[in-house]
Amino acid sequence: MMKTLYSKFVVTTILIMIGSLCIGFLLTNTYYHQVIKEQNDAKNVGIAKDIAGYIERAAPNDLDSYLMTLGEIGYQIYVSTGKDEQYYGGEYRDKTLSKSVVQHVLDGEIYHGMRDFPKETFVTGFFANELINTIGVPFVYEGEQYALFIRPDIRLLFSEVHTILGGLVLVMAIISLLSMLLFAKALIRPITQLTEATHQLAHERFDTPLEIDRADEIGQLANSFNVMTKKLQENDVIRKEFISNVSHDFQSPLLNIQGYVDLLKNPQLSEQERAEYTRIIEMETKRMSTLTKQLLLLTSLDQSTRLLKREPFSLDEQLKDTVRKYRWQLEEADVQLSYQLAPVTFNGDASLLQNVWDNLLTNAIKYNVEGGEIRLHLQEQSSYVEVLIADSGIGITEDQLLKVFDRFYRADESRTKQGTGLGLAIVKKIAELHDGEVQLKSTIGLGTTVVIRLPKF
Repeated sequence: MMKTLYSKFVVTTILIMIGSLCIGFLLTNTYYHQVIKEQNDAKNVGIAKDIAGYIERAAPNDLDSYLMTLGEIGYQIYVSTGKDEQYYGGEYRDKTLSKSVVQHVLDGEIYHGMRDFPKETFVTGFFANELINTIGVPFVYEGEQYALFIRPDIRLLFSEVHTILGGLVLVMAIISLLSMLLFAKALIRPITQLTEATHQLAHERFDTPLEIDRADEIGQLANSFNVMTKKLQENDVIRKEFISNVSHDFQSPLLNIQGYVDLLKNPQLSEQERAEYTRIIEMETKRMSTLTKQLLLLTSLDQSTRLLKREPFSLDEQLKDTVRKYRWQLEEADVQLSYQLAPVTFNGDASLLQNVWDNLLTNAIKYNVEGGEIRLHLQEQSSYVEVLIADSGIGITEDQLLKVFDRFYRADESRTKQGTGLGLAIVKKIAELHDGEVQLKSTIGLGTTVVIRLPKF
């Protein structure tokens, strides 16, 4: 059976109270035996001597009446002459007292029954209503030797004030216990709500916000939980959109390939048609290959455990190699490229940054116009390096500019030219992994400028 946090708190509270009570009794007992017991004995010896001295000095006419009066005002008294004995005041629970003790007092000695009362586990010496727990002193009355044994009557000592104080302590203890239990219930309630909300999350129900308005640590935990829920909800939407986009982007070229393969089975096709269909199949195959590579790269970049392989390398030489690699595409598209590259040694992941330059340069070629141009600049500042790639292409609108870094986003079918919609998302992710930033400006009909700033380490 699962033990709830509330039941544990209740049991722990009760155990703490019981333990505190036991420890308090033990400490009180020790203090009584070490300090109070001796003082109490001395105080009562003084009282007994005063009573005996008064009897010897004043010689009251009626000793019984005097001792009876003392008994009524709060003392338990036992008087013995060795032959006769008499009790006054409250009744002793145990009247056992050896004759030798009485005789020693009659012989002039003082009996320290309170001081010498046997030690017990708790403070019983003060409350023990026994004749041996008394003070004994001798006195002489009308020429006869007496032994006087007295102790305070505990029942009379507990006045209304003591009763009120005792009741106050009891009520405080009960109210404190109930308050702690109610506070624990209120404290644990949001934790129960958190547990239930966690179960909802486990079943992918992200639309149930946790309504806990508190300013303490539990409130902070609830706020963090709501933030996490919102992030998970956003990630769930992105994941579903991602799966939908991937499915669509794979399905489209596969359907094209399947359709043109069926057309190639027609024996009456001309060589020109056969070549055209083969070219389209090859193009769709390359598109699928590019899409697969970019998806794998994005998956790798999204993994927080992936560490950058920072090593110094010549950034200007890497850019020059990239230009040489795409020289044939520049010539085929009739696009002129000019560059101004300052010598820069950058400490970063060269293989990842190569993907950035590949994507940006192919975009600048792909979306340029016939006879257009591309400008490539590299310069080094005090705290960062800056790479600028500007083209004179078709450009994009301001609304489209806000979405170009979204995965699978393509402005429209007429300008994608078999794109995957992942290139700029990869560019931004790699720049962010290098703690850098990407700025993109574009004007319809005038071209697009991309600026990448990478901090130096």
